[in-house]
Amino acid sequence: MKNNSLIILLISVFCFLISSCAKEDACKDVSCPVGFTATSQNGGCECVSDETEVSLIAKAGMITTNETWTADNMYKLIGKVVVGNGVSLTIEAGTIIKGTEGTGSLASALIVARGGKIFAKGTAEEPIIFTSILDNIEIGQSAGSNLDETQNALWGGVIILGKAPGSFEGDVQEFQIEGIPADDTFGLYGGSDPNDNSGEINYISIRHGGALIGEGNEINGLTLGCVGSATVINQVEIVGNLDDGIEFFGGTVNVTNAIVWAQGDDAFDIDQAYSGTIDNFVYVAGPDSDHGLEIDGPEGSATGRFTIKNGTLKGLTAEMADFRDNAMGTVKDCYFFNFNDGADIELDDDETSANFFSEILTITGLEFNTNQTLAAICHDKAPNGDDTAFDVKFAISNTVTATPTKGANTSVFSWTYTSQKNALNF
Repeated sequence: MKNNSLIILLISVFCFLISSCAKEDACKDVSCPVGFTATSQNGGCECVSDETEVSLIAKAGMITTNETWTADNMYKLIGKVVVGNGVSLTIEAGTIIKGTEGTGSLASALIVARGGKIFAKGTAEEPIIFTSILDNIEIGQSAGSNLDETQNALWGGVIILGKAPGSFEGDVQEFQIEGIPADDTFGLYGGSDPNDNSGEINYISIRHGGALIGEGNEINGLTLGCVGSATVINQVEIVGNLDDGIEFFGGTVNVTNAIVWAQGDDAFDIDQAYSGTIDNFVYVAGPDSDHGLEIDGPEGSATGRFTIKNGTLKGLTAEMADFRDNAMGTVKDCYFFNFNDGADIELDDDETSANFFSEILTITGLEFNTNQTLAAICHDKAPNGDDTAFDVKFAISNTVTATPTKGANTSVFSWTYTSQKNALNF
């Protein structure tokens, strides 16, 4: 009996080895396309997609009916993916969306058109991540291993357009958003409803974007065109975008808890009479970053005043803030540090200078950890400006200190990629 059992065992092992060799031989000379691997299947050899373990669902063009994107899949944006008028896109917490490479008309982006809504409600434990198709991040991960904050322009970005007011040249009521070609009508924004609702985004991270669509025209990490105050934007991170981190074109939306790291242009950019509030924000400069704040005023006769408060801005070689083109609003209770000597706060035109002295533009409660004096930091560069008067008025309510009492509550950003990479160790 023992001998029979041994014989049966040896025969089984022999058959297994023969079978394995046959399977290996079946794939020996098979050449598969890129993205596929030769695999033994059904007694032969088949080319099997490398993406078979995880669904990578392609999205392109106009979304015309309500959709939900789920965290058990990853999504690939091919070109412009547009949430149309009257349509809602829901994105589950933990979902990963990857934009494909391309420039010009081929640049990928997620666009919420006027009248459309996005409900992207991540959590601190499961943020929603927008990144490049080149990112090797997988489902369940908070970051991949092959990209960092220095890689940008690998896809476009996220654009949300609404029906709130803006101030446009010629006093037109609507305008075409930058980053979208003029013949794409889904790029229009603007209207007369300050309470317009484009949905809700919470705990989203947007990485490695800013694809070029034309000379000097890139897509921002997050673009907000006349987004209304009923829209909720809380806990948003932009990392490694070629152009601006977040840019506001008109609108009334409030943004709470926002962080921008290593953008290629400005971190927070305001245009066309944006009149909402940006509260509790962080800027961490990269080697190619420009201004922490770039503030422009209205372009038409309509006016609006923004509020920026409770921000911490860590420079490198970049500028602190630039106010220009009839800027009007309030910047208060912010902390600037690590900027190089020569970085400054500027008033660039006569209208902006006049607004500062008449307190249509107010800059108060700022603290600077710097070797410079306040007089060296602030400059009235308007053609008819008074730099000395600016120094005196600026010094009334702003200080140089090594012990800040102002700035952001950075503890709320522990969920971010910026924090995980220790860029918030101030």
